[in-house]
Amino acid sequence: MQTPFGWLADRVTLTPRALRWGTTAALVVSILIIVTGGVVRVTGSGLGCPTWPTCDGTSLTTTAALGIHGFIEFTNRALTGVLILAVGWAIVAARLQKPRERSMTRLAWSQFWLVVANAVAGGVTVNTGLNPWVVAMHFVLAVALLTTTTLTWHRAHRGQPATVVLPRAVGPMAWVLVAVTAVLIVAGTLVTGTGPHAGDSADVPRMPFQWAGVTVLHGVLGALTLVLGIALYAALLRVPDASLARRRALTFVVVVVAQAAIGLAQALLGLPEWLVVLHLLGSALVWVGALRVLLDVHPGLFAGARGPSDVPVRIPAPEVDSRL
Repeated sequence: MQTPFGWLADRVTLTPRALRWGTTAALVVSILIIVTGGVVRVTGSGLGCPTWPTCDGTSLTTTAALGIHGFIEFTNRALTGVLILAVGWAIVAARLQKPRERSMTRLAWSQFWLVVANAVAGGVTVNTGLNPWVVAMHFVLAVALLTTTTLTWHRAHRGQPATVVLPRAVGPMAWVLVAVTAVLIVAGTLVTGTGPHAGDSADVPRMPFQWAGVTVLHGVLGALTLVLGIALYAALLRVPDASLARRRALTFVVVVVAQAAIGLAQALLGLPEWLVVLHLLGSALVWVGALRVLLDVHPGLFAGARGPSDVPVRIPAPEVDSRL
């Protein structure tokens, strides 16, 4: 039996440009919703809408009685609707490509299911009174969504990857960079869950850690991430044909340095709200940057069906001294 999408695909074809715009919209909104979530937290608006899915038990939208906190929380919820539209655009555009690539359609649909998971996590967050562990899970799910929107964006925008011979260590270094960056982001949720920005003006439970200790751990992981980024960039400097991957690594290093400066400033200045929100934006950009480095070092990842020139990076075999 033919599905509605199948029926439509037989009659309508969308251009790759439509797919690129759809994936770009999904990526931008997935970053924006992380930022607005930060605004909710630092303004104490996490329970501005005290129920879920309705805002006050009777209305889906905020009311005058809920004040500015209700407006801020409802705005963040409403942005989920914008995200659904963007993700829906990407799904439809992926399905209506000719020829169709099933892996691209699956990537686009993965965004939708993560949007649903995030919406449910948001509801659980409200219903548990902003339990810090649930809030951390909600943020991790938002980063998972950002991962899929980044991968889909890359897939829609990638050209035919060139054949570049990289040093043997570069490939594993890129994977380690992504892994350490992921741990860095998770550690950041512990810092936030232990710190003063609980998301509500009332007494809200905090994680049972010593704030200075988890902050130092977060800083050490940030320094390790920066060192790995610099080392990867230095390794790519020796490869003349790896200009794209080299630029990506340099951009990543610059973003991490800026993020570290913001993190240090907010710690020294007593966690001003605007710096905390800026730091959340930086965390999203750092994660996107790490994924982009990985994808440019390993162009065969998420590449779909290979054409004649769609060749992954070749890792050379170790050289053997002929004198032995």
